Amino acid sequence: MGVLRGSAVLTGFFALTVPLMPVQAVLLRISPKAARRFPHWYHRQVCRLLGITLHIDGAVIGDAPVLLVANHTSWLDIPVLSAVAPVSFVAKKEVGGWPFVSSLARLQRTVFIDRTRRQSAGDSADEISERLLAGDTIVLFAEGTSSDGNRVLPFKSSLFAAVKGSGTTGAPSRAVVQTVAVVYTHLHGIPIERADRPKIGWYGDMEMQRHAWGVLKSGPLGVTIRVGPPVPLEAFTGRKDLALTSERAVRRDVIGVLRGRPGDPDIVPVEPDEDRRRQRWPTATISNEKWT
Repeated sequence: MGVLRGSAVLTGFFALTVPLMPVQAVLLRISPKAARRFPHWYHRQVCRLLGITLHIDGAVIGDAPVLLVANHTSWLDIPVLSAVAPVSFVAKKEVGGWPFVSSLARLQRTVFIDRTRRQSAGDSADEISERLLAGDTIVLFAEGTSSDGNRVLPFKSSLFAAVKGSGTTGAPSRAVVQTVAVVYTHLHGIPIERADRPKIGWYGDMEMQRHAWGVLKSGPLGVTIRVGPPVPLEAFTGRKDLALTSERAVRRDVIGVLRGRPGDPDIVPVEPDEDRRRQRWPTATISNEKWT
C-alpha cells in the first residue's frame, strides 16, 4: 500500500505542477503581485495532495515587509511554509543547480546566496534588502542546515547580515521580524514519538530522493506551525541580537509543541553551550546538499 500511495502522490504532484509552471512564469512578467500569491495557493494544493494537515497558531502579517525566521527540519518545510503565507525563501547557490527543484525555486523568486564568496554574499544581502523594501515576506532558515526535528540548532548570526549590518541598500524601517516554529507531530493521526521523528527530518548525509520516497509512502502527516508576534526590525541592536533572540523564541515554541504545552511561559529550554555553538554541523555531499 505504501508503494501505491507514493506512486499516486508523485503522479498527482507532477500532474499539478508541470502545467502550472508556465502560469507562474507568465505572472512573473505581467503581475508581480499575483506572482507572489500564486505559489501560496499552489502549495496549499501540494499539502493537500501530500496529506499534510496544517495546524497554524498565529499569522504572518500582510501590511509590512516581514523576515520570517524559521527552524529547518525537512524539504517538507518548503510547501508547509508556503502554504501558511505568500513567501519567498533564501537558499544557498547550489540549490540553483538542482534539476527541476531549481526551476521551482526560481519561479518562487528564491534568493540564492553563495556563502563561499564575500562579494556574492554582499550582492545577495542587497537583494534581500530590496525585496523587503518591495514589501516581500522572506523566509530565512537560520540554523544554516536541517535538524532531526527533535531540537533547534544554534542560529548562524552571519545569515542575518542582509538585514542587520551588511548590504548597501538597507532594510526598510517598517520591516518586522516574526519567528516560525515548524514541528511534525502526527503520522496517520498518531503522535510521532521522539525516535520516529527523524524519519520525517531530512538531515546529515540523507539522500534526498530516497528520503522523499519514504515520506511519500509513509502516509498523511500533521504539522504544527507557531508564528510569533511581529517585532520591529529596528528593535534589535544588531545581527547577533536578532539571531539569539529569534533562536530562543523558536526553540521555546518547538519544545512547547513537542511537550504538548505550546505557548507555556514556564518552559525554559536548555540552550547550547559555547562549544556547541562553535561546532560545525556535518553537511551532506554535493549530490545531497540541503536547502541552506
